[in-house]
Amino acid sequence: MIRLATRVKNLKPSPTLAISAKAKAMQAAGVDVVNFGAGEPDFDTPDNVKDAAIAAIREGFTSYTAVPGIPELKQAIVAKLERENRLTYAPEEIIVSCGGKHSFYNLAQALLDPGDEVIVPAPYWVSYPPMVELAGGTAVILATTAADGFKITPEQLRAAITPGTRAVVINSPSNPTGSAYTWDELRALAMVAQDEDILVISDEIYEHIVYDGFAQRSIAEISPEMKARTIILNGVSKSYAMTGWRIGFTAGPAPLVAAMTKIQSQSTSNPTSISQKAAVEAYNGPQDFIARVLPAFRARRDFIVRTLNEMPGITCFNPVGTFYAFPAVHGLLGGAVQDSLSLADLLLNEAKIAPVPGEAFGAPGFLRFSYATSMENIEKGMERLAAAARRITGGA
Repeated sequence: MIRLATRVKNLKPSPTLAISAKAKAMQAAGVDVVNFGAGEPDFDTPDNVKDAAIAAIREGFTSYTAVPGIPELKQAIVAKLERENRLTYAPEEIIVSCGGKHSFYNLAQALLDPGDEVIVPAPYWVSYPPMVELAGGTAVILATTAADGFKITPEQLRAAITPGTRAVVINSPSNPTGSAYTWDELRALAMVAQDEDILVISDEIYEHIVYDGFAQRSIAEISPEMKARTIILNGVSKSYAMTGWRIGFTAGPAPLVAAMTKIQSQSTSNPTSISQKAAVEAYNGPQDFIARVLPAFRARRDFIVRTLNEMPGITCFNPVGTFYAFPAVHGLLGGAVQDSLSLADLLLNEAKIAPVPGEAFGAPGFLRFSYATSMENIEKGMERLAAAARRITGGA
């Protein structure tokens, strides 16, 4: 009999990956399912990035590299942060890991002791609380609402801080809501973080996918003092359609980066050598990819949000970033369908559409729809959802 570690007994697989896998399995079996679960761009990786990877293979760049990333990539990240975020970092303040998720995992392992608290605003990305808990920490969930733009206030943050608080997570733009903090809102949160002497974990992976002229900024830009207590998480996955290449990075204080490097040296070692060369080209090469695909994302957002708001029992917040719509579906709940988890299951089995239930994000009563899919799929999926909503509400 195998005895499993206590830490994994209550650990659940990623719900977003599970929904996507089930939808793909149904598709493979010949079922016409519209999959709204995937959190990745449906556009291909830019050709110049692929060419750089091919060149790396042909040149034999296929061996181990330095654990925290090759110097060339770290320097490209330093240049990106200076160019786009007005932030100056040294190479020893950068560590490259196997994706943004791996970056957060290493950070939690390096930062948290048992009993340490991390404030996580909800709705949250599904993996934040489990990764905090795997490190022995406690995720303190701070609820937000659509009326507040799914953003915490300085007052909420200050009230949630205890002697055990180490950090607060700021994901802007946010998965799953698509909300984002303005410069003034970031400044107000920064004042609390400084007053209360806590760190800010700033997940900026969706920084380039914003709409309506929104000015995306990093909380680390506010002051040198704020930069010193901010840990930036980012990567190439969303901005360059490179989810499968698994390259993320952390920028932060050198002692913390050194600790994360030590942990990485005993787990994955270096990120994939070939992917690192591709990421160098992504950061140093032409930066027109997002400009080319953003109009498509914007058109999809406009359509899906408008359509969702026209359906009975559904209301949808208008996201300013990412490629997710996060509608409230409380009007569809009741009777045999008591929660969004069972609603998502019903929609998959009967309507043949696959959203992710809000429970995965700490927000019961919501569904997440990724519109990183074709407009044809979105239109078909929304027709099926509208028909299901009419059936559930009795044609209202």
